[in-house]
Amino acid sequence: MDKEILISDDEYETRCAVLEQGVLNEIYIERKDATQTLGNLYKGRVENILPGMQVAFLDIGLERHAFLHISDLKCVRVNEQLDNNGTHSNHTNGKTAHKKSAPLNLKKTSHKQAHGGRGYPFLISDLISRNQEILVQVGKEPIGNKGARVTTNITLPGRYVVYMPNSSNIGVSHRIESASERDRLRNLAQAADAEVEGGLIIRTAAEGISETEFTAEIRYLINQWKRTRGQAKSKNAPSLVSKDLSFTNRIVRDMLTKNVKRLLIDSQTGYQETMDYVTSVMPRLRPRIALYQENTAMFNAYGIENELKSALSEKIWLKCGGHIIIQQTEAMVSIDVNTGSFVGKFDPDNTILSANLEAVDEVVRQIQLRDLGGIIVVDFIDMEDASHRRQVFKLLQEALRKDRARTNILHFSDLGLVEMTRQRTRPSLSTLLMEQCPYCNGHGTVLSIQTVGIQVFRAIKAAHQRTQASKLRIIANDDIVFHMKSEMRNKLRELKRSLKLELTLESDVSLHLEDYRIFVSNGKELFLDF
Repeated sequence: MDKEILISDDEYETRCAVLEQGVLNEIYIERKDATQTLGNLYKGRVENILPGMQVAFLDIGLERHAFLHISDLKCVRVNEQLDNNGTHSNHTNGKTAHKKSAPLNLKKTSHKQAHGGRGYPFLISDLISRNQEILVQVGKEPIGNKGARVTTNITLPGRYVVYMPNSSNIGVSHRIESASERDRLRNLAQAADAEVEGGLIIRTAAEGISETEFTAEIRYLINQWKRTRGQAKSKNAPSLVSKDLSFTNRIVRDMLTKNVKRLLIDSQTGYQETMDYVTSVMPRLRPRIALYQENTAMFNAYGIENELKSALSEKIWLKCGGHIIIQQTEAMVSIDVNTGSFVGKFDPDNTILSANLEAVDEVVRQIQLRDLGGIIVVDFIDMEDASHRRQVFKLLQEALRKDRARTNILHFSDLGLVEMTRQRTRPSLSTLLMEQCPYCNGHGTVLSIQTVGIQVFRAIKAAHQRTQASKLRIIANDDIVFHMKSEMRNKLRELKRSLKLELTLESDVSLHLEDYRIFVSNGKELFLDF
């Protein structure tokens, strides 16, 4: 695969663009003045527990309390945490746990209390208590008014493996297609697992590496975990225990695989930092790192700035002439596929199928590029042929396999919709780069010129009734004044005659379309309640 990674770094932000076959597929942005929390480990204090919701809120030292759901406690040794004295112990009975899968020791509860609902045999209040100090990791950054989501299932990512000290599972990346290679790596992991405590996830980059490299990284990550635990014991909650790698090095660690032919960096400092990291971790990939030194800004030269602008618009055109509409709300994302100007030649069913098949690749690209998460509903053009629906769904499944985020996709519903969920760990591109419009208050629309004109007429009547003035001066947006003097001139003439009123209309292009001002003859401005 012809894949490139471009990293642009300046005094404001660091941006990473991932191109496949020259087309922008992913974009990652980190602002220099923003606090980055994803992947960081914190020693937090439980401030509040809501058993009815199966959640707890922790103070980890950020602006908002972090959110901990029982599902982020269930799969780990949740009874083994850092107590208030800094010792790694079981908070319910004070005994230190050493086994991989220490059983949960719950507080004494009635049978009714022990049933937590939704498949959980107990309540979150049975597992943790207020003021308890817990080592957690941020799994989802704060978004909007929501605090960070944290987990006790700690993961320490390396280049080839992810070490999970609170687990005992061994997994292999599904992107490693060779069955023999998957078996080899799993056997290496099982051999290492016999000597260490914890679980492992083998990453795509591990394909083909030697046993020496593999075990060396595992040893490094285990030692890193020991240092982290020692740091946590010496700190008081709430506090930061350890940070993830820098933005640039995270990109290199997680994304620089054998499929990437080149990684370009336009910053001398960033280039040197990357070369130092690559030299220490993956020296064989040094030749793929290059410093961009052209006069034209790198993102402009590769057309990325224009791609970013189009990624913020609702409508995306397809090569066939059709288009997709993407609308993002707080609860979900809706994607609508339309034929547009694409009318085909002969068979309408094949015309619709062709448009839907072309839309699949663009839909997946936009989901990745915009980093859309949560519930996503795709409304393809209606297909009567069941085989056509299966063809589109299969292509959608294949396209989503390359997505780094976890996805769960459902088959076509009776209404012809495809529903899916996608892992959300950080704000979407539009959330990061845009803010609510101060003019339309986020509606995406404003009042029509005719509607505002009618409002002005009513305001003039109310102003005359209140003041009994014989002269009024109206200042409004230029478009509103023009509309009143042209399209509404007869109504304006009748208003003046009926009220025996002298009206002066003045335009102000700086006024918002919906705003207007009314002055009496002495120059005093009137403020009406509507």
